[in-house]
Amino acid sequence: MASYFEQRGGTYTPVNGVLLPDLVLHDQPPGPIGKYGRMRKRYLEQRRDGTFSALVLSGKLTKHLMEVDQAAQDQMEALTRQLAANQGVTEDLKNRDQMEWVRRMNSIRHRAEEIVKNELIYN
Repeated sequence: MASYFEQRGGTYTPVNGVLLPDLVLHDQPPGPIGKYGRMRKRYLEQRRDGTFSALVLSGKLTKHLMEVDQAAQDQMEALTRQLAANQGVTEDLKNRDQMEWVRRMNSIRHRAEEIVKNELIYN
């Protein structure tokens, strides 16, 4: 009886008396994976091993991580801009009181990043 792999048209290579399937990696998109893509990868490895394995075996992991990273960066920019506008953190405040502007912007960035993590990274 043929194995599952043989039934699907796979081939084997003998190595030390054991037949190993000939696996082929799909073309991976070029470019680095950013901060949020690496966070997503770590989350999938630790908490969603089935999803992680499926993405690796289908050759879609890198593309998925790059898409998540880009979406997270876009959402971070939009949320930061929106929260700053809602709270009156403007260039005028920056010119008047730089330390207050930095404090508020750091707070806004931290809140925006928590939202991005919950919606895109850990979902």
